[in-house]
Amino acid sequence: MGRTVIIIGLILVAIGILMTLGDRLPIKLGRLPGDIVVRGKNGVFYFPVVTCLVVSAVLSLAMWLIGRK
Repeated sequence: MGRTVIIIGLILVAIGILMTLGDRLPIKLGRLPGDIVVRGKNGVFYFPVVTCLVVSAVLSLAMWLIGRK
């Protein structure tokens, strides 16, 4: 249980660092090609389809690595 909490904490720290340094990274997470953006007269609809897929793949890989022990 302790190892899992430590790993989750490290993942949260890594996410926080990525969010803080997000503007300086070469790949803008949340603005990847394939994300849907619809601009209208009075607003913008944005749905990050590709970003969701990338985050899902990374989290699935992390959970698989944690669970195989």
